[in-house]
Amino acid sequence: MEWSFVAVILAVALVCPRASSIGANWGTQASHPLPPDIVVRMLRENGIQKVKLFDAEYDTLRALGKSRIEVMVGIPNEMLSTLASSHKAAEKWVSKNVSTHINTDNVNIRYVAVGNEPFLSTYNGSYLNTTFPAMRNIQIALIKAGLHNQVKVTCPLNADVYDSSTTLPSGGDFRADIRDLMITIVKFLVENGGPFTVNIYPFISLYNDANFPVDYAFFDGVSQPVSDGGTFYYNVFDANYDTLVHALEKNGFGNMPIIVGEIGWPTDGDRNANVEYARKFNQGFMAHIAGGRGTPRRPGPIDAYLFSLIDEDAKSVQPGYFERHWGIFTFDGLPNYALNLGTTNTGALIQAKGVRYLQRKWCVMKPNVRLDNPQVGPSVSYACSLGDCTSLGVGTSCGDLDGKENISYAFNSYYQINDQLDTACKFPNISEVTKTDPSTGTCRFPIMIEPYYGGAAHVQVFFLSLVMAAAVTMISIL
Repeated sequence: MEWSFVAVILAVALVCPRASSIGANWGTQASHPLPPDIVVRMLRENGIQKVKLFDAEYDTLRALGKSRIEVMVGIPNEMLSTLASSHKAAEKWVSKNVSTHINTDNVNIRYVAVGNEPFLSTYNGSYLNTTFPAMRNIQIALIKAGLHNQVKVTCPLNADVYDSSTTLPSGGDFRADIRDLMITIVKFLVENGGPFTVNIYPFISLYNDANFPVDYAFFDGVSQPVSDGGTFYYNVFDANYDTLVHALEKNGFGNMPIIVGEIGWPTDGDRNANVEYARKFNQGFMAHIAGGRGTPRRPGPIDAYLFSLIDEDAKSVQPGYFERHWGIFTFDGLPNYALNLGTTNTGALIQAKGVRYLQRKWCVMKPNVRLDNPQVGPSVSYACSLGDCTSLGVGTSCGDLDGKENISYAFNSYYQINDQLDTACKFPNISEVTKTDPSTGTCRFPIMIEPYYGGAAHVQVFFLSLVMAAAVTMISIL
């Protein structure tokens, strides 16, 4: 009887493949990050069962304890050199950031992400010589800690580590300048049971190429699909993913497990970054991977992490203003748009609970001040340099504001990020505090949430205080 039962279970598993798995990237590059316990509750209430972190912040990991949420903990690129050159440093890192949280806090750590897109061409080879040695030393440390069967090493890589000689998926191979290194890394991952983690961004294809067919970035189908030897591609995600599959097959790793480490669409900061497109893309992606259909070259379930969970107003805008607007939730845990993850009974995103806000007041431009006032230009430039003005501009959520509203938005951003301090709304004779919400249309003038003082936030508050001290001096001499 026992063997018959097992045979039935195996038969069912073969007929009904495992559904794809969805997680979320939890980034914390924010002036006022949500407290970790609030975020973990939000994750659980939305049925998100796995998260990818970009570092190993203590309070974040501790909050994930006993939640059963699967965790990929990250190692920043800046640490790769130290970990690559020292076995002891790797052992110390694993002990502090993996062993302790598993054994003491019962955190379900399943992966260590060594670095984050370290081979981007924009890094000019800075991490070429340290990424693999760091991965190897972390693996050795996990073995020494007796955790190597539970925790697997990986390295999230941008899709630019491979390309196609024919522009079709079947021509896929690893980028020529790093091909040998990539084969070394993939071989290492296979030997130690780690997955190939890749970040795929159809939005970037559209952002970088004005002639890119918009429909091909989404999942609704196109009138002229791409034919690759009789295999048809109706969206750029499948084509990109299968280019990687072909690259792995070409080098003898056809069965390599793949995780999509980042995929998503921004809601603001560019004409193609908006709520409508973000909802369309992410909902389309969820439907596309539902049921474990996979891609033309690799049918089966797809494990993926949406990028990202929460908007981050302190991220670098060097790639583009959209960088601060990838969240399916706003900075304060409100849904950015309607999205059904297929994980809850309601089918709707559930907002964060227990969020505490500062007072309902805003910093705006005085109504009697003229736009050509000589203080306006320097004040706005200063406010935007230390605030967040990425929602201003053509095609953005605040793109329809008039001149005075634009200036008010800049002043308020600076004021809120600096915790509504009186001195943060002292732009010389041109600003004032109001209790009337200046939000209009699609443009939200935010009220900041209360600062979170746990863990690394102490350091954050210290640096913000230094910024404020400099700000008071600067404003007084404008």
